[in-house]
Amino acid sequence: MRTYKSNLKNKLRNGIAISLIPQIIVVQWLANRPDIIERYYSTGIYENISLFFRTLFGWIPFSVGEIIYTLLIVLALRYFFRNWKKIKQHPLSFVRNSVMVLAVFYFTFHVLWGLNYYRQPLHQTLGIQEEASYDEIKDLTNALIIKTNALQMQLTADSTKIVNFPFTRTEVFEKTVANYDQVAKEFPFLKYDCTNLKKSMYSSMSSYLGIGGYLNPFTNEAQVNSKTPLFRFPVVAAHEIGHQVGYSAENETNLIGYMVTQKNEDVYFQYAASAYALAYCLNAINRTDEVAFNLMVEKLNKGVKDNYQELQDFHEAYENPLEPIFTSIFSAFLKANNQADGVQSYSRVVHLLVGYHKKYPL
Repeated sequence: MRTYKSNLKNKLRNGIAISLIPQIIVVQWLANRPDIIERYYSTGIYENISLFFRTLFGWIPFSVGEIIYTLLIVLALRYFFRNWKKIKQHPLSFVRNSVMVLAVFYFTFHVLWGLNYYRQPLHQTLGIQEEASYDEIKDLTNALIIKTNALQMQLTADSTKIVNFPFTRTEVFEKTVANYDQVAKEFPFLKYDCTNLKKSMYSSMSSYLGIGGYLNPFTNEAQVNSKTPLFRFPVVAAHEIGHQVGYSAENETNLIGYMVTQKNEDVYFQYAASAYALAYCLNAINRTDEVAFNLMVEKLNKGVKDNYQELQDFHEAYENPLEPIFTSIFSAFLKANNQADGVQSYSRVVHLLVGYHKKYPL
């Protein structure tokens, strides 16, 4: 009887491990059918899954997902420590079990959230252009410089003063969620019910790894790095909710984060959004024409420059040798999930910003 049960268990494990192959084939097929993903998953199955998990975990003040991650890491380390000799004696069984775990992870990840990587692109939903020329980027950058300077003056009445945000991070969350309700009236695909937005328990570690926030695909909790300067915090919070409402591509959630924050009635939020978009545009100019970049930076109010310096000081305070390694790993993950540019996909928001503001002028 014991042998029978052991054989049955091994067959089950083998079957789960082998299932990884047809799973990959199905996902790759779906990757070429964004119409199917958009109609049946992103605006159907996923909406119900997301709402379920936000209802289940949204009321809890801490991140359930991060506790689960911690326990899984502890259990994995405990398993390796206690079974090291057995693993060395039966390496093929260990490989089979590892592939089995990967198969379960792969299936769960894609069913609960990951298929959104293959949905209809946001630029099609918005009806805007996807690519922008250098001249178009340059024109938008100049417009954003004027806008950002004006907002900084409106808030401080002194071009040399830094903008200090008068809100707590909890208040930023509340204002961001409330603004999603307003924005959804114009863009229904951004409808957001049942808040599940939380400060990360591992914000210090996230800062060292260069993480501003992330969505846990297994609990649908949006975690934001609470160490992030308030100057940038509103857009990051709106960005992570963008993932929750079903957009996976980083350039698209960058645009959503900007859109939602920019449309907030509060001038501080408008300033955060404008400065955020301007930073990406300036970086794009710098990669093409350093002289033009320097001339544009000279046009910025000192107070705006000081806000950027505040952000730079934050990143430098947490700079460490491990960050580039993590960035490379994350870039590989993005490339494996339909974002060919890896971490550079964040910067492609500049093209979407041009398209967005050609349709909705500043």
